[in-house]
Amino acid sequence: MLAREDNELLTHVGAGTAMGELLRRFWMPALLEEELAEPDGEPVRLRLLGEDLLAFRDSAGRVGIIDAYCAHRRAPLFFGRNEECGLRCVYHGWKYDVAGNCVDMPSEPPEHAFKHKIKLTAYRTALHGGVVWIYMGPPELQPQLPQFEWSTLPPRQRTATKRLQHCNWAQAVEGGIDSSHISFLHSRVDGVGLEASLGAGRTPYHAADRHPVFIVKEAPHGLLIAARRSIEQDSYYWRLTQCLLPFYTMIPPVTSARDSSAVPYAGHAWVPIDDHTTWTWTFTANPHREFSDAELAFHGGRGGMWGPVDEHYHPLRNKENDYLIDRKLQKTVEFTGIVGIPNQDSAVQEGMGPIVDRSRERLGTSDTAIIAWRRLILRLAEEVRQGQTPRAAMQGDAYNVRSASVILKREVPYEEGAAYLIPGRSSACAAAIVAPPRSA
Repeated sequence: MLAREDNELLTHVGAGTAMGELLRRFWMPALLEEELAEPDGEPVRLRLLGEDLLAFRDSAGRVGIIDAYCAHRRAPLFFGRNEECGLRCVYHGWKYDVAGNCVDMPSEPPEHAFKHKIKLTAYRTALHGGVVWIYMGPPELQPQLPQFEWSTLPPRQRTATKRLQHCNWAQAVEGGIDSSHISFLHSRVDGVGLEASLGAGRTPYHAADRHPVFIVKEAPHGLLIAARRSIEQDSYYWRLTQCLLPFYTMIPPVTSARDSSAVPYAGHAWVPIDDHTTWTWTFTANPHREFSDAELAFHGGRGGMWGPVDEHYHPLRNKENDYLIDRKLQKTVEFTGIVGIPNQDSAVQEGMGPIVDRSRERLGTSDTAIIAWRRLILRLAEEVRQGQTPRAAMQGDAYNVRSASVILKREVPYEEGAAYLIPGRSSACAAAIVAPPRSA
């Protein structure tokens, strides 16, 4: 269990909260680049860490993320005109650039204009790996972009998508680092496996040993979580999950081979919208070859593996329709009766309520990784409150790692036997388009 005060520290992410200030020290995924595809296109509403923001791409192609409301009378800038390198409020014509500077104030006589004194909140942005990233922390402490391997691959070797989740970010992260639940929540009762499906989470090994032993070690990027299952008299099946600060996980690939060295992999980010809602991001990568058109649609399309979602990235299977649970299917095919791995996750995570009461939990040995993550993230939040900077935020290359699954002889330590599976390819060639510094 977790003390109520610690649960509040863990789950509250608004400005001024300890956890909110920790999260603001890292770059975060804000939007898919496809959402801001055109210069002078439609602005996009955005809410992150409890702040209402607006994103737009100006005439020169630069991306700005600024306060959602005009400084004049707080009219919503969503209805603004995106034109001539700025967003103009339709109420009185005040206009702002991507740095939040007021560049025109036509409702005021020239002799009384004070546009040079007006500046909206504006955050640093970067375009990297098909994603618009945002940094919401102190400008003088701006960290490095995390150099995930997937973000450095060519477009046809990676995908990114997202979906709305109606629960606090922390209970979603905890689901992602819990290797135990896959033997139940994502299992089938008809004996059919999906070993070839990326991220499906089903192999015979998960059913052969449903109480894995966990070994958790801190790493420069966060945690390396090793889940060990007994599968043969002389061998273990190891599932190595990367938990990367502050809210990323990398899913060990599912394969019928002895190791995962030649297969694609996937990962998640759980970005807090506010205390009660989360953007669940999913990234897939194939470092070995290009995805086919069908694979790109399956891994990154709105109707694929991580969907289906509507045009606003809201899941079609959701709490309001009980995720379209099929009780007959539950008896004959799916353990849950709910189709789709992400829908199964959402059903239990959203079903806990917007913020789960961790003081009422009864944890076991299968929760070793969750306990370790809570201790780490709470400690880091306290360190930020005391004026320290999280080291992981300043080590972008530390994120260039892979998750892995591997079968090893029992006498072989996983650190040795799986060492060749963990490093990502070199990120020396990686490049990001970062917005210019904000004007004074």
